[in-house]
Amino acid sequence: MSNQKSNKNWKTQLHEIIYEADTPAGKLFDIILFFAILASIILVMLESVKRIDNRYHDFLNISEWIITILFTIEYIARIISVKKPIRYITSFYGIIDLLSTIPKYLSLIFAGTHALIALRALRLLRVFRVLKLARFLGASNNLVNALKASRAKIAVFLFAVLIISIILGTIMYLVEGEENGFSNIPKSVYWCIVTLTTVGFGDIAPQTPLGQFIASLVMILGYGIIAVPTGIVSAEYTNQSKSSNKITKDDTVHVNTQSCSNCLAEKHQDEAKYCYNCGSELHHD
Repeated sequence: MSNQKSNKNWKTQLHEIIYEADTPAGKLFDIILFFAILASIILVMLESVKRIDNRYHDFLNISEWIITILFTIEYIARIISVKKPIRYITSFYGIIDLLSTIPKYLSLIFAGTHALIALRALRLLRVFRVLKLARFLGASNNLVNALKASRAKIAVFLFAVLIISIILGTIMYLVEGEENGFSNIPKSVYWCIVTLTTVGFGDIAPQTPLGQFIASLVMILGYGIIAVPTGIVSAEYTNQSKSSNKITKDDTVHVNTQSCSNCLAEKHQDEAKYCYNCGSELHHD
């Protein structure tokens, strides 16, 4: 019985260190993890520079293996410290953690796959927990909701832009012709899209006066088009912000980074004793 209790305490402590950022140990763990991810990404970037790789290949390779082994231990620890490991394995962060760990092992079988270690950059999303930026996620939620509310209008707008690009691209094909680089309609439509978006690669340019006149109209039209989606999203964002501001201060709740060891749910209220998602008891210091 005592062994079972000590085992439970061991797993609970491990869970609090790995999954929570409110405790000193949890903060230290996340900060170390943050710098380890940064170091790993820098190592991959340096290895892609041939001059540096030729000189420090062994050091870079050994360093990557050390970090990979540490991430492997961390991944296993995350699995054994929760009651339902499959929930973590199939979660967003679980998949990211796995994808950031296996490339180095795959490089032993498939050459060149070690570059996929750059996927570890996605793990930097955990910095939200370290710096307690979750409190600012309300603004980002408003932006996401605004984009969702605007998707129909934006879809119609993009469809209209596509039609305009096809029409103008076809006209430019007829006006300029193959001798001026407009060898076919798809390539002419490509030129129109590049010009309309004000990118202007310059790989194709009209040579005739009429073609240059049409190109000028396309450029001016491009500047006008930029404002349309911006206005649509801005209007919806304003509406979302007004709706959010209707919440009074009494309705505001304070949440922490405490994670449920059963279902991995986060953002529990400070005084919560049970998980709002599955009802399991939360562990407090």
